[in-house]
Amino acid sequence: MQTFEIKEDFLLDGQPIKLISGAIHYFRLPQSQWEDSLYNLKALGANTVETYIPWNIHEPKEGEFNFERMNDFTAFVALAQQLGLMVILRPSVYICAEWEFGGLPAWLLKEPGIRLRSTDERFMTKVKKYYDALLPKILPLQISNGGPVIMIQIENEYGSYGMEKAYLRETKQLLENAGITVPLFTSDGAWNEVLDAGTLIEDDVFVTGNFGSHSKENSAVLQAFFEKHGKKWPLMCMEYWDGWFNRWGEPIIKRDAQDLANEVKDMLKVGSLNLYMFHGGTNFGFYNGCSARGNTDLPQLTSYDYDALLTEAGEPTEKYYAVQQAIKEVCPDVWQAEPRTKQLDSLGSYPIDTSVSLLNTKETLAKAVPTAYPMTMEQVSNGYGYVLYSLVLKNYYHENKVRIIEASDRVSVYVDETYQLTQDQTTIGEEFMIQGKTESEEIQLDVLVENHGRVNYGSKLNNPTQTKGIRGGIMQDIHFHQGYLHYPLPLSAEQLQLIDYQAGKNPAHPSFYQVSFDVTEPVDTYIDCSAYGKGVVFVNGINLGRYWNRGPIYSLYCPKDFLNQGANEVVIFETEGVEIHSLDFLIEPKVEQSV
Repeated sequence: MQTFEIKEDFLLDGQPIKLISGAIHYFRLPQSQWEDSLYNLKALGANTVETYIPWNIHEPKEGEFNFERMNDFTAFVALAQQLGLMVILRPSVYICAEWEFGGLPAWLLKEPGIRLRSTDERFMTKVKKYYDALLPKILPLQISNGGPVIMIQIENEYGSYGMEKAYLRETKQLLENAGITVPLFTSDGAWNEVLDAGTLIEDDVFVTGNFGSHSKENSAVLQAFFEKHGKKWPLMCMEYWDGWFNRWGEPIIKRDAQDLANEVKDMLKVGSLNLYMFHGGTNFGFYNGCSARGNTDLPQLTSYDYDALLTEAGEPTEKYYAVQQAIKEVCPDVWQAEPRTKQLDSLGSYPIDTSVSLLNTKETLAKAVPTAYPMTMEQVSNGYGYVLYSLVLKNYYHENKVRIIEASDRVSVYVDETYQLTQDQTTIGEEFMIQGKTESEEIQLDVLVENHGRVNYGSKLNNPTQTKGIRGGIMQDIHFHQGYLHYPLPLSAEQLQLIDYQAGKNPAHPSFYQVSFDVTEPVDTYIDCSAYGKGVVFVNGINLGRYWNRGPIYSLYCPKDFLNQGANEVVIFETEGVEIHSLDFLIEPKVEQSV
């Protein structure tokens, strides 16, 4: 049985070892990619892999747990061990990671006023129930029990959010009471304010830093923090940022390969590191995260390529070879090899001639939920995707002003089934004018609300704007309207089966487009979305994620795992009134020029 300890050095079976690690998130990769990605990490010269464990995918509904297929982190860890890699696990209930709500499940928001990441009894009770399901799966994976897991994280960058040490200690106690015996750690930025607030150094919990440049300077800050508290610990950067994430409508961020290699050498000379990300992968489904800049939320892309050492699809980049050489220069005895490569292909082009308006098939898609005042997305659904709010206003036969009060994140308004306008977080609440038909006593108002993704970092985690849908109401003239029908649209595979394509098409409406085709041999490929407006694409019921003509990426990655040999179905939900005529596959992503 192996041992791992943290003293003045990292000690594996009593012998000093430098940790050379890379981040691979099992939940962002199809299972067939796990082995190649882990092998390429090993071939880089690494001895460790790091991964988060997101609460929201493992407990998608409160009390219902999912550890199957892409969620089977134990299989991922076992595969890493087979390839000779140690594992750092980060099962903290908050992960950031540019992941929806930082990994926190949306159903937490059904609890009014709950204080996240705190000792709020309501929050910690839910954490404990989750850990009761999760931690027994981790116990046998520890190195002390014959597995490859050497360290486990208590909380993630807590010093960038709070300073409640009682919360950190309560979380630590939950881990230890469950039987976690490997060293625990925290990770925070490398400056004193966040290190003071977010660590448990006074409780002898190992402290790591997160940064991606100025290795010597940031390591010196960590070293001084250790010395101030009388610790003689090895230095480790738990997130060595080798690239960066991207947001809609902004240029792609790139980092020079040799610049990264030089900084990696500097870091390895003084300590250990975990490359974040080694392989970024994809934010499939509705799991993209969201940044916050002041009062503005900035949703992130479906692609989590991150300009990492492997591309989104898993191909080695220039950075891979530069960093591999840097590791060899500092650690000449490491085992290295040529990485595995893969072949992507196009599956051709297929015409689309089947579509239906959402407004015509809404009754088959979802059972309408009637209420006097609007319910939020979390109340009426699972908190992801869309909700269509339908209401009937009295027609006063002249223009009436309407306001939508407190809604997140984007609303599209249809008056008597005619598109009126779209508002986002910068304009929601502003009044607009509507006018009904002269021959009708009523005005039909349909409002499609989209959840763009909840923030994954910073002060807005507890902000009411992270509760999606309509929180306030809809005003006609200067009074709140009463009487709503809700059509929840999480767009699960089961819900997609309820679409009635015979109900009537209208490309000016939000619409579903369907195409069927045969595949002789499934391959990794991309779907060209450059001629589309905004929406999501489903391949055989699996949500590939969002596309948007704002860019900077105009395609969606489609792994071969999601395709069938033989018959396949693609459904596109297009919300912008752009008529879609074809499904086109690409060999490589369609991307704006990077900066």
